[in-house]
Formats: sequence, structure tokens, C-alpha cells
Amino acid sequence: MRVLVVEDEPDIRDLLTFHLEREGYQVVTCRSGLDALRQATARAPDLVLLDLMLPEMDGLEVCRRLRQEPRTAALPLVILTAKGEEVDRVLGLELGADDYIVKPFSPKEVVARIRAVLRRSRPPAAEAPMVVGTLDIDVARHTVRVGGAAVPLTPKEFDLLRALVEARGRVLSREFLLDRVWGYAAASEIESRTVDVHVRRLRVKLAAEGRRLATVKGVGYRLEQDA
Repeated sequence: MRVLVVEDEPDIRDLLTFHLEREGYQVVTCRSGLDALRQATARAPDLVLLDLMLPEMDGLEVCRRLRQEPRTAALPLVILTAKGEEVDRVLGLELGADDYIVKPFSPKEVVARIRAVLRRSRPPAAEAPMVVGTLDIDVARHTVRVGGAAVPLTPKEFDLLRALVEARGRVLSREFLLDRVWGYAAASEIESRTVDVHVRRLRVKLAAEGRRLATVKGVGYRLEQDA
């Protein structure tokens, strides 16, 4: 597995490289946002670990552009953010980051989070496609179509949609979805908002079929079978 580490602070970059390589990952590094875009589009890594405070172009803009480019739209992406930058964390998730890690961090936590994101982004064993209305989810190919047209989703968006479809109309709480999709055992306020952000983005991307994603006030979400 190849990880692109985008971090302009040499000490942090070297620390991340050391621990990731020790776990068997191939690590490529860069120091600026523009270089991150060049490297990711020239040869897409398996995952991008992206600091938000970068020279030339900040991490939020890098995230936005990676998600807009078809070749990197589904690329697993984890952001690094300073402890007090809640707004940046929320914006990063809205732009399509799959997870975030707060500085200062434990290298073991970074490795565990990366491993979890990569595990969830891998295509599972072959399963029959799931169809609801004109919504077609092919789990084996990790693809989603609406009315026959492909819909590019990030790994987290795909896993969230799959969980809701598999629930067959049952309501799923935010806590359940955080555990199932993100692997969070306990939910903080910002993590609960992560679910809301991803549901909003799914509604937009699924166009007409997005109306199936119903909010159950005070509980969570369900996917309407007959919408």
C-alpha cells in the first residue's frame, strides 16, 4: 500500500514516515499543496494523509480539487488538523475527507486510522448488486448508479449508503453509523455532525434518488424503500 504524506513540518513528516514504513507501507512525501496535487494526479496513491496548513495551497483546497477530479474522486483521504481548528475539520469532512486526526497525535493512532480507512475502501467479496428504485449499488465493483449513470462516491459515502440500503428501511442512529462506517466507539458532537455532512452530500450526489434518505428527528436516518 502506497501512502502520500503531505506535511510541511520536517519533524512531523519524518515521524509519520518512520511509523508508516515500519508497518509495511510505502511512503511518498511532499511539502506543499501544489506538489500534493501533482503527485496524486500523476500516480494516485492508495491513501493521502493531508495536513491542512500548507504552503502554496492549503489542505482544504487540495481536498476540494482531488474530489473534483474523476481520477482521484474516490481516493481515501485523511486530514491532519490542529486541536482548535473545529471549523477546518468540518469543512474537510464536507469536502470529502474520509477521516481526520487531531494534532498532537499518537503515531499508533495514525496507523490505526489509516488501516481502518484502507480496509473499508477495499472491494469486498462478490455480492449481488442491491437495487432500490433506480439506485443500483454493486458492492463487488464498489460502484453506484442512478438511472444507469455512474455516481462517484468516496469510500465513506459508499459505506454509509450501503449500510442504509442493507437496513431495508429501518432507522439507523448516528451512533450506529459512526461505529459501522467510521469505527468510532463513542460519538462526540463533531463526529455526530460527520454523519449529517455525509448524508447531505449523498442526497446531492444521488440526485432524484437522494429523496430516499430520510431524517428521523432525534434518532438518525433511514433509506425509504418506496419513495
